[in-house]
Formats: sequence, structure tokens, C-alpha cells
Amino acid sequence: MKRWVVTTKDQGFDGLKFEDAAEVPKLGDLDVLVKLHGASLNYRDLLIPKGKYPFPDRMPVVPGSDGAGEVVEVGPKVTKWKKGDKVVTIFNQGHQFGGVDIAATYTGTGGMVDGTLRQYGAWNENGLVRAPSNLSWLEASSLTCAGVTSWNALYGLRPIKPGQSVLVQGTGGVSLFALQFAKAAGATVIATTSSAEKMELLKKLGADHVINYREDANWGQTARDLTRDKAGVDYIIEVGGPNTMGQSLKAIKFEGIISVIGFIGGMKAEKQPTTLEALSSICVIRGVYVGSRELMQDMVAAIEANDIHPHLDQKVFKLEETLDAYKYMWDQKHVGKIAIQIE
Repeated sequence: MKRWVVTTKDQGFDGLKFEDAAEVPKLGDLDVLVKLHGASLNYRDLLIPKGKYPFPDRMPVVPGSDGAGEVVEVGPKVTKWKKGDKVVTIFNQGHQFGGVDIAATYTGTGGMVDGTLRQYGAWNENGLVRAPSNLSWLEASSLTCAGVTSWNALYGLRPIKPGQSVLVQGTGGVSLFALQFAKAAGATVIATTSSAEKMELLKKLGADHVINYREDANWGQTARDLTRDKAGVDYIIEVGGPNTMGQSLKAIKFEGIISVIGFIGGMKAEKQPTTLEALSSICVIRGVYVGSRELMQDMVAAIEANDIHPHLDQKVFKLEETLDAYKYMWDQKHVGKIAIQIE
């Protein structure tokens, strides 16, 4: 089979190697062999070969946490799946339900466990969920990380309710999933972005208000002013990092939740927010590390019930073009999820 391997994390993307005659994985008693038809990239995939990923990984490893495909063989003791089932990988294979623990962080697909950027993958039967019936292979392949992370942000700690408000930052995968999930829940969505073109996309996906943060340096206060009684936003999907946290703290409602997802704006800022600012804002600042298999199953049910379709970038890459996809994402040329077609 064809596959990609991260061989080292001290050479950047040069550590990504393509193999076209790798052995198809052999199955254990509880394993499932999946013919992968699609995969998608996350920012985490770019950090691993650069040696900047803050969670456990190993070398060499097949990269990619997100993948969708068809079951072609099952181990003799497998009870959850049969040949022909359509499935999606889960992120941390050991995170089945409840909160994440340290042991689960050592089971990350594409980090500690061989991932999805290959033609065939073998996983324990508990490391997969049913693919939504309303999605294509490429759409389904985008759910594992960004989809579950945004679902966890809105439902994992305190489930969102109709009439509440959500602030999403930018047009990356997590933010766009959160926008769609929040609208399906009956929430008001405020979005931030940097261009007129992206503003139109956010409105098309259902955003009630869109703020251009390049034109409005005080967008946190602007977002607060857009809420009922100017009380602030109930949920914030914080993907920017230290450079945006200050504005998020201005926007958040008393007892609101800021879910810290990433740091695409960098790890350093001129003014680093302090823990005391969380006290003065009377809010929860919560780090979100994807989510459990149980949460993913709930998300799949909601995607089907509301006919939600992930937003994929217009450019789709073939498996052999994965290195180009990494560079495309690193240069921030994408909008939504970057899909990899696997044949």
C-alpha cells in the first residue's frame, strides 16, 4: 500500500517520507482493517514533524488523525463492526467516554498510533465510530479532530441551550464546525475574520454577526455590545492564542466559557493575559483536547439529524500530494478543512 511516514521531528516537513510499497497491517483479534477513502489535515499534523507538538508522539509514525473508510476485514473477536461498514477514526483511541486522562494522551492517532495518511489502516474496534449517512467520504474524514473539538467546546462541560450566544474566531475547521453546531442548537453566532470574502462565507453558513478584526482592534467589546443587554457571549471558541485572549476576555459573559483550542496567532503576545483577568471576567477558561468516542457518537447523530455538512476547502489533494497539502495549510491558504482523497 501507499502511505506517508513522519521519520523525524527535527527536519520539519523534510521528515515526511512517501512509501509506495508498504505492508498492509495485520489484524489482532479485536482489530478492524479499514480501506481509507479520505483523510483531512489539522494544525497538529503540521506541528508534529516540526517538533512543536505539546502531546506525546513517536517516530516513525504514519501521520493523520482524521480518516473515513470502509471496513474490509475484522479480527475473530470483533463484535462492533462487519465488512462493508462505513467508519471514521477517533482521535485518542483510549478516550472512550468522560474526561480525558494522561493514559489517553498516549493513544493519539497519527501521533502515538499509526494514522490515516495511507490506503489501509488497522485499529481496535473501539477506535472507530459510524460515519454519518448524509456525508461523503471526504466530508466524513473531517470530523475526527476539528468536529469533535468544537462539539466538546459546546457540549462537553455545560451543554449549549437555545438563545445563548457563541463567538467563533476565523474560518478554520474548528470555528466553522462550531458555527454550524451552534446554529443547529438555536444559538446566536458572532464571528470574526479578516476579509470581505471570508465574511460572506461566514454569513452563508449562518453567522448572525461578522466582525472584521483587522478593521476593529477592539472587536471583543464590539462582540459584547452585540449580545442581549450587552452582557457578553456565553461561549467563545478561542483559536488565536495569547494575541486574541485579551479580546475574548472582553467579550465573555459572567460565568461564560472560553474554550482554548489553539494558538494559530502564535504563542507570544505583547501583553500576556493573566489568571486574574479570568477572575475579573468571572468566567471559565478551559483547555479542550478533542473529545471522547461517546461525544463523537453524539456529534454524528446531530450531524445526521440536522443534515450538517462540513465546509471543505475548494482545493482537494491526492494522497501522493500530501506534502503539498501540508505546505498549503502552513501558508494559511485554506478556508475550512483540507481534504486528502485516497484511492
